[in-house]
Amino acid sequence: MKMVTETGRILALDLGKKRIGLAVSDELRIAARGLETLDRKGRRHDIEMLRRLTVQLGVKQILMGNPLHMSGESSEQSEYTREFASELERKTGLPLFFRDERLTSWEAEGKLRGRNVAPGDRRAAIDQFSALILLQDHLNSAVPALLPEDFAQDSNADQVWQGRRNRQ
Repeated sequence: MKMVTETGRILALDLGKKRIGLAVSDELRIAARGLETLDRKGRRHDIEMLRRLTVQLGVKQILMGNPLHMSGESSEQSEYTREFASELERKTGLPLFFRDERLTSWEAEGKLRGRNVAPGDRRAAIDQFSALILLQDHLNSAVPALLPEDFAQDSNADQVWQGRRNRQ
């Protein structure tokens, strides 16, 4: 198993049967931005496209949504996602980890409601936004791990720490 790194870009995936929603973090892991949704063409093709994307973007880790039932139990899609993730981790050589993705699609649909998204583009936009929500939630949850003493050498330490605490 590969070590999880503290810095560098994270690529988030919302793996679906027809599309893969994508989002990437900045180098400092503060903000996430959505990427164009990948239309699925077959497992081998999809993994190769994702491998190329990780190289192009300089990704250090991969985050995948874990599709659990509302009860928290694994689903059939969870098993497929783990198999896909295992192959992706092997092909990219990058550490891969999971995050509960329950309600991300529902949240994405709610945030897109009322926006001018063409009906044909709606599903792809929801998949992209789901990956973005997954990644930003992960980035936000990592903030408390930074302690004030981590900034002791920085003259702006108090301002940086206070700014990060206020984002929670």
